[in-house]
Amino acid sequence: MRTLFICFVFVLTQPVAAQQKKPLPPLSQRIAVLQQNIARYFYDSASHHYKEHNYLTAEDKKKYAYLWPLCALIQAANEVQVVQPKSQLLPQVLHSIQAYYDNAPPAPAYNSYVVSAEKDDRFYDDNQWIGIACMDAFVRTKDSVYLKQGLMAYQFMMTAFDTVAGGGLYWKEKDYTTKNTCSNGPGAVLALQLYAATKNKAYLDTAQMLLRWVDAKLLSPEGVYYDHVQLPARTIDKRRYTYNTGTMLESYVLLYELLGDKKYLTRAQKMAADAYKYFYKGGRWPSHYWFNVVLLRGYLRLAKHDANKKYINSFRAEGDRIWQQEKDKRHLIGTGNRKALIDQAAMLEWYARLAQQKNM
Repeated sequence: MRTLFICFVFVLTQPVAAQQKKPLPPLSQRIAVLQQNIARYFYDSASHHYKEHNYLTAEDKKKYAYLWPLCALIQAANEVQVVQPKSQLLPQVLHSIQAYYDNAPPAPAYNSYVVSAEKDDRFYDDNQWIGIACMDAFVRTKDSVYLKQGLMAYQFMMTAFDTVAGGGLYWKEKDYTTKNTCSNGPGAVLALQLYAATKNKAYLDTAQMLLRWVDAKLLSPEGVYYDHVQLPARTIDKRRYTYNTGTMLESYVLLYELLGDKKYLTRAQKMAADAYKYFYKGGRWPSHYWFNVVLLRGYLRLAKHDANKKYINSFRAEGDRIWQQEKDKRHLIGTGNRKALIDQAAMLEWYARLAQQKNM
């Protein structure tokens, strides 16, 4: 009788549990929801500016978003246009970014805040992220507007170079206290994109110079990258973030694609395995969505040349988990009460990139 009772309970309870698990919406639906929410909660159609969060608090001193969330959104917009060619999000975001344009010497670039409201710092990595997104758009559309954006970002970033600490790029204009992986890694990606577009060897030389510097100064024993060199002491900030390894991974795959030398692919494969071992714990990637999606970019580029599907599958599972567990009733993503534009943009890129993968 005990055996029969146990089996009877199992038969009754299993369907109930199955009914409680709702099927996930397809990636196309998630992309649509995120776009709608960004337009509804973060975009001010009167000013054509975006907001940092879905609502302001008494402590907020700025009405509009800093440039960084728009760096995430412009890349997301490009990926959306790959799967939804009629999307107008990319030109809209690029138009909004022009409000940050600052023509100050030594080179034009984008300010970290809306210039008409306040002149703020100019960050080399912010401009690189925009340049990278625009170069991706140029490859897809052949529109010279995007190439000009990439060239502008490159010209500005090269004003950050000197030979202090053996080379490398600073992180922020007129701040000579740090040289970061987050300004040199994306700098290499951008330079390689420009080399691919123009075949001007100067861009290839720049990329290889930056990669050598990061590998010499900021590669950890675990095979991922430290955050920055602190100057003038030349001490190392040993924090490790997924996006820093992401840009280095993408750079090495790009080198392989451009030069055909398998040593670069082997290097990328090792870095991919090291990053997976170091960062992917308990079936989870770390908590910062945008940092992680930059790493996803590297894995997706590697996946074109490597049959190992576990990396992309882990991001697919993590994207599903985030949709199930870290989304409120309005379908805004984030673990806190107030939601951030950069988080919505990161997950929009995440789902749009996964939607492009047909055989994974």
